[in-house]
Amino acid sequence: MSTTEVRPDELRGVTWTTEKALKFQRRSMLVVTVAPLIALVFAIVQLWGSGLSATDAWIALVTYTLTALGITVGYHRYFTHRSFTAKRSLELVMAVLGSMAIQGSLIDWVATHRRHHYYSDRPGDPHSPHAEFEGDGIKGALKGLFHAHVGWMFRGDQTVREEWAPDLLDDPTLVKVDRAFPRLVIASLAFPAVLGLVFTGSLWGAFTAFIWGGALRMFLLHHVTWSINSICHYYGTRPFESRDEARNNLPMALLSMGEGWHNGHHAFPASARHGLRWWELDVSWLTIRTLKAVRLVTDVKLPSATQLERRTRKKAAAKAA
Repeated sequence: MSTTEVRPDELRGVTWTTEKALKFQRRSMLVVTVAPLIALVFAIVQLWGSGLSATDAWIALVTYTLTALGITVGYHRYFTHRSFTAKRSLELVMAVLGSMAIQGSLIDWVATHRRHHYYSDRPGDPHSPHAEFEGDGIKGALKGLFHAHVGWMFRGDQTVREEWAPDLLDDPTLVKVDRAFPRLVIASLAFPAVLGLVFTGSLWGAFTAFIWGGALRMFLLHHVTWSINSICHYYGTRPFESRDEARNNLPMALLSMGEGWHNGHHAFPASARHGLRWWELDVSWLTIRTLKAVRLVTDVKLPSATQLERRTRKKAAAKAA
């Protein structure tokens, strides 16, 4: 992998942002990363000596599950990779839930992830821990992991939506969902608070539900998703041949509903299933199977047995020998 720095204007579908826009971007990302951390500190203080209420726990669990699936099944496997075909109603639900994960608007997220796959772990990858830091020892590794986890969001190289997501830009309804992102962020944070108010009948119940089901849920889901970019390109196993450093990581797979089977995903990007071996739990894949069973999903893409065998690293190495 090359460590030569490449300017965005030398890459396909990448450009520099303006200085004014970059300042706004950095301030926005600072709020997004720091505010949930403050909520975490508050939650620890609140939990100390009193415990987490059952109401807050189930609200946090429900909001985490729905928004996580909005990212994994919706933003990622459907809109980015088109690994299955969905009914229009389900498509819109996935777009809204993915937006409510507060990880960026639909079209921006898809464009960035498609760029990631095109340049994976090479110069041009927006969040590789390797492309610019390989060969610098422990210091370079730490820099790379920080960059892949969160640092890349503070940089000025921007993914050109028209280059990477023209299919979504051609859909007026999805463009409306994309433009509604700020309102969906507000809805995402307000929803748990409303649930807390309804089930406890108190403003304090609404506030604690907002902390646990809104801010803290956002904090956890952000770092789980960002860890796929960082940890899963550095630590884990590589059972399948791929042209990058994507790894399968069991703890991350459990937290991310199957996204942590990252080597399997990069070996077969169009596959609706990332946990490709029988014991690799992939909740997002189980969700897709369920949606298929109730006929909301069709044309599910999976690698064939021959493709799996061809890409299995031990067998590929044996044939090469």
